[in-house]
This record gives sequence, C-alpha cells and structure tokens, in this order.
Amino acid sequence: MALLNFSRKAQTGMPANANVSDFLQGFSIEVMPRTATKVENFRDILPAETRVYIAHIEGTPIEDMVGTAKRLSEEGFDVMPHFPARIIKDEATLANWIAMYQGEAGVKQALMLAGGVAKPHGDFDSSMQLLETGLFDKAGFTRLHVAGHPEGNKDIDPDGSTKNVSEALSWKQEFSQRTDAKMALATQFCFESKPIIEWANGLKASGIDIPVHIGIAGPAKLQTMIKFAIACGVGPSLKVLQKRAMDVTKLMLPYEPTEVITELANHKAENPDFNIESVHFFPLGGIKTNAQWAQDNGADVPASQTN
Repeated sequence: MALLNFSRKAQTGMPANANVSDFLQGFSIEVMPRTATKVENFRDILPAETRVYIAHIEGTPIEDMVGTAKRLSEEGFDVMPHFPARIIKDEATLANWIAMYQGEAGVKQALMLAGGVAKPHGDFDSSMQLLETGLFDKAGFTRLHVAGHPEGNKDIDPDGSTKNVSEALSWKQEFSQRTDAKMALATQFCFESKPIIEWANGLKASGIDIPVHIGIAGPAKLQTMIKFAIACGVGPSLKVLQKRAMDVTKLMLPYEPTEVITELANHKAENPDFNIESVHFFPLGGIKTNAQWAQDNGADVPASQTN
C-alpha cells in the first residue's frame, strides 16, 4: 500500500493527507451503461478490484445493464448492479435478471433499493420485498447492500420525520442477522460531515450495526451539483452549495468534496470504531474526473499502473 501511495505522489507531486488516504482505500463508484461507454478502459482510471455499482435508471434495457456488468467484470472489477424494486414487474422478472447477471457476468453482489419511481411497475414497492423473495440467497449472492439516508427521505417519510426509514432499517438489521451475505448501507450523498456523523452514531445507538458506505458527490461544476442535489432530494446539507453559489468568487469554481471527506477521515482516525466503512462516489462531474480526484488525494493508483 505504501509503495502504491509513493507512486501516486511521484506522479502528481501532491502530498496526501494520511487520514484521507486511509479513508479512501477501497472506495466504490457508480456508473450507468451510457456513462461507462465513455471510458475506454476502466483499468486506466480505477484501482484493481474497485467495486463498481451500475445504476439502473427507468427505461434502461436489462441487456445494456448486463453488458456493462460483463465488461467491468472482465476488466477485473467487483460489479454491483442496482435492483430498483419499483421497476421490476414480478418475481419471475427478478429471477431472470439475477440469472442473466450471473450467467453472463458472474455477478454475486447487488444493491437493493426502492427506486426513484412514484408508481411501481408491478409487484414490488421496496427493497425489503426483494430480499424477502429469497432469490438472492438461493443464487448464492455473497454481498447485499441496501440504501441509507443520513438526511431522511421524503419519498418514504413525506411528513419530514424518519419513522418509516427507521422501521425499515430495523427490518434490515434483523435480516442481516439471519443471512450469510455481507451487508452494508450505501447512502445518498451529503455535503456536510456533522449530520453524517450524528446519523451514523445514531444508528449504533439504536442497535443498527450494518456498516455504512457513505455517499459522496465527486467533483463537478457547482451548477451541475446543485441540479443533481435538488433532483435527488438532498436534505439540509444542500445549504452548503447554496451558500457557495452566493459567493461570486466561488460560483464558477468546481465543487470538490475535499472538506467533507477530510472531516470524516479525521473523525474516523480519532474514532476507529466509527461505523463508516468506506466511501461510495457519485461521479456527477464525470467518472474520469472523480477517479483522478481520488487518486490525487491518496487512493491507490489505477490497475493498469500496478502491473
């Protein structure tokens, strides 16, 4: 690991914050089939065996999803496709998707989430219903991730409370105790460390010990970031971007997650039992840009540079 970090510094000339470098090890990143096509070879930009989530947006053919999964798997990455409950018609469709991913790409990891669709397309409404089918267990999936919401979720709790979200987390905690699959909470992205830390500590206090993979928005133009944040229902931490947008000297500068990552990394270093296990990037400003930022800040060098 030290040799890899030394190589990174030699190439960029930028000393890495040790806490940040440690915090970034084993980060994951999200792509979509259409964004993946813009990358010639992921081995040139991502560390070996990086977990790559494949976001399944409504209207994306399952064949495109599976094709992207196959390509990433063949390039040496851990592939974790999304299974959005509300766009899956029925149990037969779910079984078919699982079989396609396994048969063509060897996938044994999945992120279950409700999905950003107001009206379900079929029988499923939540990630819990997908888990209850038992199909992932029968197929031998070794890792199952579910969604987490550090700032709440108004789709789940329209009244602004966290009642339904909390009940769902309790169910997922119970499920994690009766399954052999490794579980984690992959969260929505936030822009402030304080509410993230308070939320994570609150999970532990309530008996939720599922590890957290904290969602972080990668570097992007400020206007782009605000647009995505509003569309994704980001909570109070959106004010960080809005405040920055009011500063003319910063308006045209790209947003980078340096501050929030550094604060979380320092907290993790001071509190080793902190339940945030790793970082999950949403590359809103582009996959290559996000991967380069991670490398510049201490993550391992791309796979192609380690051979």
